[in-house]
Amino acid sequence: PAPAPEPAESGAAILRVPGEAVEALARASHDLTSTLAAQAPAAEGLARLARLARDMRVGTEALAAKSDAEAPALRALAARLGGFAREAAELSRRQAAATSAIEGAAFRVRTEAERLALVPAETVLGPLARSIRETAREQGRDVDLDLRGLDLPVERGLLQALKDPLLHALRNALSHGWQSPEIRRAAGKPEALRLGLEVAVRGSRLQVTVADDGPGPDLARIASTARARGLLAPGEADDPETLLRLVFEPGFSTAEAVDTLSGRGYGLSVAADAARQLLGSVRLEPREPAGTALVFSLPLSAARRSLLLVEAGGRTYALPGGAVERLLRLDRAALPVAMGRTILRVGDGKAATNHPVTDLAEILGQAPAAPDAAGQDPAILIAVLLRAGGGRLALGVERLHDVRALLVLPAPSFGSDPDLIAGTAVLPGDVPVLVLDPEGLAARASATSAGLSAGTMAQAPRSTTSQRATARATILVVDDSITTRTLEKGILEAAGYRVVVCVDGQDALDRLRAEIEPVDLVLADVEMPRLDGFGLLKALRADPRFARLPTILMTSRGDAADVSRGLDLGADAYLTKQKFDQRHLLDTIGQLL
Repeated sequence: PAPAPEPAESGAAILRVPGEAVEALARASHDLTSTLAAQAPAAEGLARLARLARDMRVGTEALAAKSDAEAPALRALAARLGGFAREAAELSRRQAAATSAIEGAAFRVRTEAERLALVPAETVLGPLARSIRETAREQGRDVDLDLRGLDLPVERGLLQALKDPLLHALRNALSHGWQSPEIRRAAGKPEALRLGLEVAVRGSRLQVTVADDGPGPDLARIASTARARGLLAPGEADDPETLLRLVFEPGFSTAEAVDTLSGRGYGLSVAADAARQLLGSVRLEPREPAGTALVFSLPLSAARRSLLLVEAGGRTYALPGGAVERLLRLDRAALPVAMGRTILRVGDGKAATNHPVTDLAEILGQAPAAPDAAGQDPAILIAVLLRAGGGRLALGVERLHDVRALLVLPAPSFGSDPDLIAGTAVLPGDVPVLVLDPEGLAARASATSAGLSAGTMAQAPRSTTSQRATARATILVVDDSITTRTLEKGILEAAGYRVVVCVDGQDALDRLRAEIEPVDLVLADVEMPRLDGFGLLKALRADPRFARLPTILMTSRGDAADVSRGLDLGADAYLTKQKFDQRHLLDTIGQLL
């Protein structure tokens, strides 16, 4: 039976709203906040006008005092300038107050919109516990159900899409994980089968796990069934990884007979279909010391998380607040050094542990900012102690900013290191920052300390002499995605170029025609509002001033017809984001400049 609706508060009204409408409201409120943040300089501009008018009035009064003949006219002008200054100052005050009030209202709208879109996982998945307990009772089976992470806020639509597949997974675990009490006692297990449902966030992914402590996957039976169905050739190797992928094939089942719990072979197939529809993945894996786990890994399209903002290599990054154990400011001279690395000692006595400090800029493959540029005292070590990889990681940073609750969006689809980047957060003023994955940082730090290649993240290779010759060039980046713009800007600035950005083709064309600054090369997306990349290219080639301006199109549209069209319109290079390689991009730019 369907679960009864939760009782509403006395006098409260219940209104059903489509999930798509809630998501659209959340996006619109976020765009509103970003747009309002861009209006903040208006009050500052009015204040500057007021100060300028006051200075002009003072200068005019000084001239009036020196010139008797023109004194009346100058005093009248000074009076008018004084009135202008007062009016500008009052407008500045009103603008600042109005902006503050509107931003506060927009923040409340955004918060409420996000609250509508996100619900505790228990709201949707909680009834599964009652359903599986009833099923176990009907089967005469004793189960111990362990639920974790159901207080995590997740998009309702995502949870609804997972509900049926998770119920199938739990029933499958109850069937295949079941052992008689005698067998469980002989194996040193409690008599009740232990079933687990856990919801957790791993980086920018939502991970939902259904687990049991039964006998684990029967690889021999899986291989036999696969061969019988023609999924595995007679001589083909039956390695565990391949076998555990085959169980998601439609109709695949190792059950000896069909019953109310299993045997039809659609349970895991339903799980795989749901994961694909949600742009995620699912895997079956053995557990230690015994049992099986079905793990869904799905993109977390919207989640508000506590983030610590830090600075490394002169850029701001975000660390998940839940992974931060301690923030430290220590005297470097008082810290021990081993094998050239500063050692951080955590704890007291025998329980104390030692951790080498790894600079965050080093892990990211960036040159650290000079202490004076970062505004830090070189004698002080600023460090963040993270919980990661089952242990701790000590990160050296250039500056600590603050902790904020921000909306975490998926990581950029290209150009960033997927092992290090967990997502993207947007600060007020439409400023994006990359959210780092503590697990990836720990793994990269271990590789770095072992002398292995630390790799780079959106980082150019070391400049050569030929690259330095073009490093003073100015590149105009044109893309309607703020994440992509920021990523490309970081890559190019790391290579030494000066970078200006525009949000679409029309914005870029207007800026070029205004000749605000000399531009040596244009790097543009194709799919943009108002004027797309093809239209921008056509306009540039039709203008004698920009007919020879090197222009690169970089887009996700990689069809031969699109490539041919871009080159026919006069693009100097056509690069696709699916096969993005920052070195190839930099080499292409170097050849054109």
